[in-house]
Amino acid sequence: MQTLGVIPARYASTRFPGKPLINIKGKTMIQRVYEQVQQALKYVVVATDDKRIEQCVKGFGGNVVMTNENHQSGTDRCAEAIMLFEKQTNNLFDAVINIQGDEPFIEASQINQIADLLSKQNANIATLIKPIEENAALFNSNKVKVITNNKNEAIYFSRQAIPYLRGIKESEWHLKHTYFQHIGMYGYNKETLLKITKLKKGELELAESLEQLRWLENNLIISTAQTDIEGFCIDTPEDLEIVLKQIQP
Repeated sequence: MQTLGVIPARYASTRFPGKPLINIKGKTMIQRVYEQVQQALKYVVVATDDKRIEQCVKGFGGNVVMTNENHQSGTDRCAEAIMLFEKQTNNLFDAVINIQGDEPFIEASQINQIADLLSKQNANIATLIKPIEENAALFNSNKVKVITNNKNEAIYFSRQAIPYLRGIKESEWHLKHTYFQHIGMYGYNKETLLKITKLKKGELELAESLEQLRWLENNLIISTAQTDIEGFCIDTPEDLEIVLKQIQP
């Protein structure tokens, strides 16, 4: 199976404009993400709608494609990117892994886990989940929870803690049941990726603002694998300051 790693990267950001180009100890964030993905995948491309990002990627020798500025999600940008990159390189790909452009130290092992799910289980979509160990994370609506069936396929994603534990204090839920947090990196087989960009938003997605619920509503299988790593996203200048204090040049 030939897999393409796509890193969607937009310049515009409400909380941190231009963050793909921020300097992290001598390298831009987008370069650091790119180099991490290269440790796992032979083919990597940045999908952007901004000339400044395009020039940066070309400057460090990376692959880049210019995509439509009106995409509503990174998933839509990935779908356009694979088509553009196939034309650019005369290569055909079987699968795509969508890597967040704001995780400069993403683990190659996690990318490999997703690639393995796509190749060995022939999954429509693949993603990662992590056991929740702290009660605060369980009731944090920014930490998306997921439940799976006995085949490790996702049944539902929610910003709420699921399942509800009847008769048990909420402060003890994480001690009485294994809850899982969703780690937001996806892999898709090519056919599925092109299909989901044409699906209309459903009621569940509109309610929770989680696009993966659209896929479940349309009977697509989302296979999961467990990880013990939760990456660190740089969403704000304050996040950058935390990272700069922790890493070496």
